[in-house]
Amino acid sequence: MGDKYRLDTDENRAFLDTIRKDLLTFASHFPSPGGSAWYLGDDGSPMKEKDRETHETCRMVYVYCLGELEGFPGSRELVDKALGALKGEMKDKKNGGWYTALTEKDTPTEGKWCYVHAFVIFAASCACALKHEGAEELLKEALETYDKYFWEEEKGMSCDTWDTAFSVKDPYRGLNANMHSVEAFITAADCAGKEEYRKKAGRIIDHVIPWARDNNWRIPEHYREDWTPEREFNKDHPDDQYKPYGATPGHAFEWARLIVQWALSVHGAESEEFKPYLNASESLFTQALSDAWNADGAEGIVYTTDWEGHPVVHDRMYWVLAEAIDTASVLYRLTGKEVYTRWYETFMKFLDEKVLDHKNGSWFHQLDKNNVLTDTVWPGKPDAYHAIQATLIPYQEGVKSLCAK
Repeated sequence: MGDKYRLDTDENRAFLDTIRKDLLTFASHFPSPGGSAWYLGDDGSPMKEKDRETHETCRMVYVYCLGELEGFPGSRELVDKALGALKGEMKDKKNGGWYTALTEKDTPTEGKWCYVHAFVIFAASCACALKHEGAEELLKEALETYDKYFWEEEKGMSCDTWDTAFSVKDPYRGLNANMHSVEAFITAADCAGKEEYRKKAGRIIDHVIPWARDNNWRIPEHYREDWTPEREFNKDHPDDQYKPYGATPGHAFEWARLIVQWALSVHGAESEEFKPYLNASESLFTQALSDAWNADGAEGIVYTTDWEGHPVVHDRMYWVLAEAIDTASVLYRLTGKEVYTRWYETFMKFLDEKVLDHKNGSWFHQLDKNNVLTDTVWPGKPDAYHAIQATLIPYQEGVKSLCAK
């Protein structure tokens, strides 16, 4: 395929460096007057009629903390603008916690999401590592809010959704929010020394692995209040952006990476305790690729499958490819197995030929089953979080979060 796509070549490093600089340039127009992230269109200009989402604002904190570490001009100022929104317009000063989004009229949307609060922890932790003003106070409040409303100590998992006033808790339980909570907890431990949250991350992981193993490594995403799986959830809305029906191969890749990141930080690569986690990670990666890559006669990873591994939503989402790139490189570093470098090359080639927008910049967010641009789930290009990680994780040294010094 050529050295451009091959791991550990100068050409591949240069390719990723170029992509990263392009992403940082493209997304730099995100701040609204109050600091919250505009929804960005195909050319990077704000789509001001769309909601400004809190989790995207948090992700921009992360993206430009990485930009700051990479020496990208203006990154520290962009981080501070987004932090200003988290301390200001996106914070619910009446009821506590953070709004899910603000509309174009600056009206908060309804509900309080665990998913969003996990990302506030994530963003604040990264900002703490780079010593941004107010980051420690933001993290303290975010952790206290999360522990009060979302963490369920008896189960060792987190609930999903409250009403805006934190008076009514939804009985739905889900793994998307818990997955990003694991990410946030690891980052809080790595970047801000909150080691008790690394333990919480492990408790979540130790639930998820047997659930996946007992389901042929296709992770059930949706659960009832008692944490029994609800396999038919959203069958009538299978392409839901946050809660799609069936198995989500992209989440299998993401869980696989987070599982070994956590296990390495706790047990170390040479320990017997680490091996079951590595085995689980490899199993998740292998099953997801077996089900989802080239599943319909064209290259690419389908968005979702049913419980037998047949495609349900055939579209290819940019973030799924990013997570596949990350996990292939991580598993190669841990195992030395050439199969993972071959997959990495395959993903890099697909990225270059189909997913990178070589004209306007950034990554196309959604392609259909024929790899033609579509926008039924992801219009525009509002998110750089998954993509920028895929330019750094393949060459990451050590196991700590990317923002940790």
